Amino acid sequence: MKNIYVQELKQIPVEKQKVEIVERKGIGHPDSLADGIAESMSRALSREYIKRFGVVLHHNTDETQIVAGKSKPSFGGGEIIQPIFILLVGRATKEFEGTWIPTDKIALKAAKDYIRKAMANLNPDEDVVFDVRIGEGSTDLQDVFMRKSGKAPHANDTSFGIGYAPFTETEKLVYNVERRIYNEFRKEEKAIGEDVKVMGLREGDRITLTIACAMVDRYLDSIKDYIAVKESLTEWVKEIVTEYTNRKVEVNVNTADDYERGCVYLTVTGTSAECGDDGSVGRGNRCNGLITPYRPMSMEASAGKNPINHVGKIYNILANFIAKDCYENIEGIEEVYVKILSQIGKPINEPKALDIQIIPRSGYDVEKMEKKAVEIAENWLDNITKITDMVINGEVDVF
Repeated sequence: MKNIYVQELKQIPVEKQKVEIVERKGIGHPDSLADGIAESMSRALSREYIKRFGVVLHHNTDETQIVAGKSKPSFGGGEIIQPIFILLVGRATKEFEGTWIPTDKIALKAAKDYIRKAMANLNPDEDVVFDVRIGEGSTDLQDVFMRKSGKAPHANDTSFGIGYAPFTETEKLVYNVERRIYNEFRKEEKAIGEDVKVMGLREGDRITLTIACAMVDRYLDSIKDYIAVKESLTEWVKEIVTEYTNRKVEVNVNTADDYERGCVYLTVTGTSAECGDDGSVGRGNRCNGLITPYRPMSMEASAGKNPINHVGKIYNILANFIAKDCYENIEGIEEVYVKILSQIGKPINEPKALDIQIIPRSGYDVEKMEKKAVEIAENWLDNITKITDMVINGEVDVF
């Protein structure tokens, strides 16, 4: 009834391929910044709708755009010449049962609050100009949004989500290096900005990490200080990588620096959005936090989409949950991929197709795994609305 398929996938597991490329754009990267703002607006609107009406109403804020400003960084402290421009755009329910909701005000506050929380040196009141252009959704989609079969909403679109498990060693490494720079090293060294991009390349058993890390000028008095912080970051990363791999890891930080010309990655606010780099929702990390060209990926932007019936968000999260549970609870899986397709207007717990593709370890039979895999998928589909609660409560990351 739920159109669940289980099949063996015959290909070389990514971990055993000769070359692998993995990328993560950190929290302060313009694309991630757009994702974070979009998701914060959606969560704020969801909570306000629940507070006022007891239910989440139709909305999507997944089209946020960031236009880079202009800055003049300088050791000891530079200045923003032209503020960053952020366009808050999407659709939201502004009137319900005769009551008007201040959606623009809610969205703007959420965007500013997110920047204050995520960015230590970017002032949303002085360094950013916001333009709120949130409209109302189409009548057809609002109608679909309100439909339910039992407890399950009806899909707003014909779309698909993709997930896989487990992470390879390189994927774990790239993900955790960025996360720990943001959560740990940045707190020890104030000159480290939030705009950190980590690119991992594995060639056989050799991994190269290329890290682009924005430095904040006010905490550095000279290029000598800059070099010292850069070298300190490099050594710190070399130490923590041993927690994730025994492979040889080469660490390179800010490789475009030219000391003789005085050209270094120096910023006023800790993000390249202050000068040169624009940002858009969905152009960065997939819902599992990585960009993985050696894996199948959905092009859907998960951040900002409503957590009730937008399968572009729900199915990507769901696919990763099912893949993770299959890998952890079924013996003999080398890799597992989950692909879920919706059909607009149909209950989201009844996908058009849910395909579980398994690469088994040597000596294991996928046919013997099928029953358990189907049970795991069915359990998640029967409890699919849990994902909505997890998203609204901030219990699951989508970028």
